[in-house]
Amino acid sequence: MTAYWINTFTAIHDEARLARYVELAGPAIRAAGGQFLARGNPVHVLEGSGALRTALIRFDSAEAAVAAYHSSAYQEALAELGDGAERDIRILNGVES
Repeated sequence: MTAYWINTFTAIHDEARLARYVELAGPAIRAAGGQFLARGNPVHVLEGSGALRTALIRFDSAEAAVAAYHSSAYQEALAELGDGAERDIRILNGVES
């Protein structure tokens, strides 16, 4: 079943570390089978405090998304980010038609 990784940055403390993370994380996620569907800053915030940056990534399964997170390439990206930002990451199953 298709799954979606939703990555929301709630605070950014170091833009340089974030830039290095983005440089490494994108290729790591794509190499693990992820497809970016949307990413960036919100166009409109209709409710809530407004996350700073969000990515929506499709995977073939929740297991594939979790494996991507734990991959050595993505862990390298996380090490570069360090405490440069605070995030909320969720993996959701897609809705069956």
